[in-house]
Amino acid sequence: MKRSRVIIMGAAGRDFHNFNLYYKDNPKYEVVAFTATQIPYIDDRKYPAELSGKLYPKGIPIYPESEIENLIKKYEIDEVVFSYSDVSFNYVMSLGAKVNAAGATFKMLGYNQTFIKSKKPVIAVVAARTGCGKSQTSRKVIEILMQMDKKVVAIRHPMPYGNLVKQKVQRFATLEDLKKHKCTIEEMEEYEPHITRGNVIYSGVDYEEIVRQAEKEADIIVWDGGNNDISFLKADLYITVVDPHRPGHELEYYPGMTNLFLADVIILNKIDSASPENIQIVRENIYKVNPSATLIEAASPISLEKSADIKLIKNKKVLVVEDGPTLTHGEMKFGAGILAAKKYGAKEIIDPREYAVGSIKDTYKKYPNTGTLLPAMGYAPNQIKDLEQTINKVPCDTVIIGTPIDLRRIIDIKKPAVRVTYELQEIGKPDLKDLLKDFIRLA
Repeated sequence: MKRSRVIIMGAAGRDFHNFNLYYKDNPKYEVVAFTATQIPYIDDRKYPAELSGKLYPKGIPIYPESEIENLIKKYEIDEVVFSYSDVSFNYVMSLGAKVNAAGATFKMLGYNQTFIKSKKPVIAVVAARTGCGKSQTSRKVIEILMQMDKKVVAIRHPMPYGNLVKQKVQRFATLEDLKKHKCTIEEMEEYEPHITRGNVIYSGVDYEEIVRQAEKEADIIVWDGGNNDISFLKADLYITVVDPHRPGHELEYYPGMTNLFLADVIILNKIDSASPENIQIVRENIYKVNPSATLIEAASPISLEKSADIKLIKNKKVLVVEDGPTLTHGEMKFGAGILAAKKYGAKEIIDPREYAVGSIKDTYKKYPNTGTLLPAMGYAPNQIKDLEQTINKVPCDTVIIGTPIDLRRIIDIKKPAVRVTYELQEIGKPDLKDLLKDFIRLA
C-alpha cells in the first residue's frame, strides 16, 4: 500500500508529540519533514533517528515554515498536519488555504488521537491563551493536593529546544537539575517555581515514557500546560484558565477554544485588574460555549518580594521586563511588571526598543506591537547575553522584573532591580479546594 506523505507543522512541542503518538509506527504514513516557527533556533536541525523509530532510520529533517509550499511540491506531499498552538483561527486557516492551494490536504489531530492514558488520576491545567495564569493555577492545585497529603508530580508541556535525544525524558527536582539540562530562560520560568516549592516536574520529548516514569512516584499527576495547547494526557479533571484582558480571544484562537469546550472547570482570572465590561464579555462567551462547566472567578494580586522595594519604584524611571512568550505570540500588552509600575507610582516607564541589541532587536521587528516593555527572551546563550546588554543599556533608575523567575540569578543587572510576584486568589465559592476535595473523594 502506498504510504501517505506527510509534513507536520510545529514549534518543537505538539508536533513531536503528534508524531510519537500517531505517526511514528504507523505504516500508513511517511512523515517526510517537520516545519518550525514561533521559537528561534529550532528550524535547522533533525528529529533524531534515536527517537524516530524503525520506519525512520535516518531521522526526519526540520525546515522553516516559510518553505512549506516548496516542500509540498518538491516532496509530493499528500497531507500537512498543523501541530502548534496559540494562533488565531484566521492564521490557521490562512495556512490551510496556502497548503490546499499547493496541492495537499490540511488537517489537525483531535484530543482522542493524541492523549496518553495514565494509570494515576490526572488533573490538566490549560488555557485559552498564553499568559492567562495557568502556571499559577497549576501551582495552586498542587499546593492544595499536597496539603491533602497527596504525592503530586507535575508534567509540563514540552520545551525541547536543545539536544532532543538528551531531552527525551527530563526530571527536575532541584535547581541543579536546571543546569544539568542546560535550560533556557523560558524553561526555567516554568520549572523553577515548582522546584522551589518542593515539587517534582517532568518534561521532554517522549511523553509516553515520561508518564510511565512519573506514575512510579505520584498519587496524582498534574498536567501543566503550555501556550493554549490541549492536554497530552487524558484528564480526569480538565481546568481551563481564561483572561479578561483579552476578551473574545477565548473564541478566536486555536486550540484555546477547544480547551473551553473540554473544560470541567473554567477559571476566569485577573478580575482584580480587568474592566467590568471585559469580564462580562468573557463570562457570556463561557456560557455560550460550555454552560455546564463550573466557573471560578479569581484575582491575580501582585506583590513585591520586599516591601522596602516600593521606594525603588515610586517616582522612579523604570524598565519593565516581562515574560517573553506572553508578550510575543501571546500578544499581551502588559503583565505583572507594568501593573506594579502603576500600582507603586513609577514616574516613567522607559521604552527599551531603541536600546535593544542583537536578537532582542530582531524580536521587536518580528513582534512590532510589543510596546514599551522588554520581553525576557532567552532561548540560547547568545540571546541571554543580548537580553543582559539591552537591560544594562536602558537609562533607568530601576528594573522591574515581572518574569516567573528572578532574572538576577541568570544575568548581571548593573542597576537596582525589584521582582514582582503573583499568585492565584479565588473569589467566592466553590473554590479549587472544594472541587479538589470532591475529586479526591471520587478518584
